[in-house]
Amino acid sequence: MNSSNGGSKVAPGSRRKSVPGSSRTLGASSPLSTRHPGAAILGSKSAASDLSRLDLGRGDLGAARAVIMDAAQVASVPTEPIEGQKTGTSGLRKKAKVFSSGNYLANWVQSLFNALGDEVKGQSIVLGGDGRWFNKEAAQIIIKIAAANGLKKVYVGQDAVLATPAASAIIRKRGLYGGLIMSASHNPGGPEEDWGIKFNYNSGEPAPEKITDQIYEETKTISEILTCPDMPDIDLSAVGEVQYGDTFSVEVISSVDDYLELLEEVFDFDMLRKFLSSPKFSFVFDALHAVTGAYAEPIFVEALGGSKDSLKNCVPKEDFGGGHPDPNLTYAKELVALMFDEGGKYDFGAASDGDGDRNMILGKDFFITPSDSVAMIAANAQECIPYFKDGLKGVARSMPTSGALDLVAAKLGVPFFETPTGWKFFGNLMDAGKCSVCGEESFGTGGDHVREKDGIWAVLAWLSILAKKNEGATDLVTVKDIAVQHWNEYGRNYFCRYDYEGCDSDSANKMMEHLRTTVIPSATEGSKMGSFTVAKADDFEYTDPIDGSVASKQGIRIVFSDGSRIIFRLSGTGSSGATIRLYIEQYEDDKSKMLLDAQEALKPIIETALEVSKLKEFTGREKPTVIT
Repeated sequence: MNSSNGGSKVAPGSRRKSVPGSSRTLGASSPLSTRHPGAAILGSKSAASDLSRLDLGRGDLGAARAVIMDAAQVASVPTEPIEGQKTGTSGLRKKAKVFSSGNYLANWVQSLFNALGDEVKGQSIVLGGDGRWFNKEAAQIIIKIAAANGLKKVYVGQDAVLATPAASAIIRKRGLYGGLIMSASHNPGGPEEDWGIKFNYNSGEPAPEKITDQIYEETKTISEILTCPDMPDIDLSAVGEVQYGDTFSVEVISSVDDYLELLEEVFDFDMLRKFLSSPKFSFVFDALHAVTGAYAEPIFVEALGGSKDSLKNCVPKEDFGGGHPDPNLTYAKELVALMFDEGGKYDFGAASDGDGDRNMILGKDFFITPSDSVAMIAANAQECIPYFKDGLKGVARSMPTSGALDLVAAKLGVPFFETPTGWKFFGNLMDAGKCSVCGEESFGTGGDHVREKDGIWAVLAWLSILAKKNEGATDLVTVKDIAVQHWNEYGRNYFCRYDYEGCDSDSANKMMEHLRTTVIPSATEGSKMGSFTVAKADDFEYTDPIDGSVASKQGIRIVFSDGSRIIFRLSGTGSSGATIRLYIEQYEDDKSKMLLDAQEALKPIIETALEVSKLKEFTGREKPTVIT
């Protein structure tokens, strides 16, 4: 591939033709052409060779000074394919020590640029992550490879911190080609834990399969890495722009500003500010020492006037404080203890995960399942959230998520879509103008303001519902009040998920094969499983109504005549082993049974699910790792 913009065009995914081990300085027509013979801070006569020592200042970008550097020299570094770099919906995830060793990260990043081919040359991207260990070092590696591969500009979140929904917002607002997000989502962080990276495309959505499949193909044949090894590391703590030659630059930007501006367009911040200042309402937000800790004070305190005392674990840490940044009843123990304390003072509690795209909503002594959360947000969106004042275009949920949203869609008379798990499926619907609100039972909820699930958006949506329902109210309308009112109107979909984490992959696959080859064929309409009558059983397949693509083997589902469901899936969000997810759902419309304990209500169908799957026999597991 010709390295200059004026060179011959090569189709996306084609190979470069430089000589491994060679180096060159790109010329005047190149993205890295020399602009000045020295490197100097504008307005200063002193040269600067080490960007880590430069003080570009903090605050508004308009006040930040620019830095102009010599053009970077491109080197071709020989490498070899590394097995196991198959990229999925959530990117590539492995142990941090794997990513931080040798050429593991560099191979994947170069394979990404190889897969994108000429299409990415001269383009701008954003880069950031969830603050976990290795992110800052990885950012420097990525920037140098991006420069060598002909990108025009890399925007980087300050300190390499950028929540996933914020990255999507930046891509959309600034019209960027895409972005790289360094995160293993809700998985633990640290040198002995997990690390991950994914590419989001130009609508801010996770990369489609045509890109992720091509990345994987490139990882199997890669022979060189193009990089700029002599380029000084960027000072990621200082907001400002560094220019290399004529047309490549790196700009460190606020991690918060673009995202906050978007949220202010979606929600009524005046209404929220008034509600949060009410003496009758108290809330708590737990960032689990993850990325939303960087957003909590600017949004909840500075913009909305909440108390700083309401923020818990809001200092991002590279190892998430030794915790598991997964906002559920098992791992968000501190928040759960506060909200279920008999004498607790908080009326509303919320948490978000490692990269800020998941959420958990709690009332006083009350848990809102993610399946109920998306349904309740959709039911109240037009009344409570200005962004949806003209109504919803449509709603969507992942197949394992309960049918609560289906009932709302039917009553509102809006289109409803059931998709496989993976936010990219929602993104297609949103880009086509067919979906406004969507969600997954795995604590992911969002709207079409971005193309990712959005934890803080979900929290603000719930606060907006509470604020609107409390206008003119004498007594506080609580989370529980809103939920019970909803169930009395729509009925309740009792729902539970069992996660069996870190299972032996072979054993997990054998169990799924047993379900496919033995259970499904025998689960004919009218047949019995325990006390339940089968309506249908299949391996869920989805044909995308927008692009016609087909996603098969998306989960074993058994649907019973009363609407109850059993679903089995293998999850690909971990870095090792397999996670078996068992989903159980049962619908209840008897108003006297709206407040049963979910485990008690679901006990018969749970027993049936474990019996027909032979989960214990295949995996040796006596009980799940996590119950949601």
